[in-house]
Amino acid sequence: MNRAALFDVDGTLVDTNHLHVTSWWEALRQAGHDVPMHAVHRAIGLPGEDLIAHLLGDDRDTGQDDALKAAHDTLYGTYFDRLPGFGSAAELLRTLHGRGWRVVLVTSAGSTELEALRRAIGADDAITATASADDVSEGKPAPDPVHHALDLADAPAHASVFVGDSVWDMKAATRAEVACVGLLCGGIPRRDLEEAGARAVYEDPAELLARLDDSPFAGVRRTQPTAGRGQS
Repeated sequence: MNRAALFDVDGTLVDTNHLHVTSWWEALRQAGHDVPMHAVHRAIGLPGEDLIAHLLGDDRDTGQDDALKAAHDTLYGTYFDRLPGFGSAAELLRTLHGRGWRVVLVTSAGSTELEALRRAIGADDAITATASADDVSEGKPAPDPVHHALDLADAPAHASVFVGDSVWDMKAATRAEVACVGLLCGGIPRRDLEEAGARAVYEDPAELLARLDDSPFAGVRRTQPTAGRGQS
């Protein structure tokens, strides 16, 4: 039985959340929208169109959406050559890969952005596949991206663990019946992550790596009977 280690990327493996906040804030400002940065921060992790809807409401002029996303992408793209990976992120992925886990990145990043993120992580040798919001009909907090990641890993939900930094990550994993782990390095409070479904919360990839043997990863065994998603 395959085991899947599913990872969000922005704010989880790469320290980019505040770069996204600044880029979205400026894109919105240029379009005449006064949205406070703390509100933008809490929306990070949603696909672009959903983030805009979350911040501006369903009654907004949706004709602006494409221009807003393009402005964000242009602003954020200026950081591509210097995106900072979190300490021990690469080692965490390699350790899990070495223990037989199939590592899948679950992200809403486009192809060019994803290339920059993978360079920042520096652990391509440990990554089995990548699941993007572009591959599914609904992004987080819907379970679709997590289900797609499980399919890519050919692993059942009960033999998988999802690691993320946002409420949207925790909700998506919980709805897919996957155990979820929250990281505080994305800037979301511990209580919010726990209320959204996190079974355990750690400061960052380094702490999760140091405590891997008593984390939710330790509770998943290859010999566990199949049940739920992936049951034959």
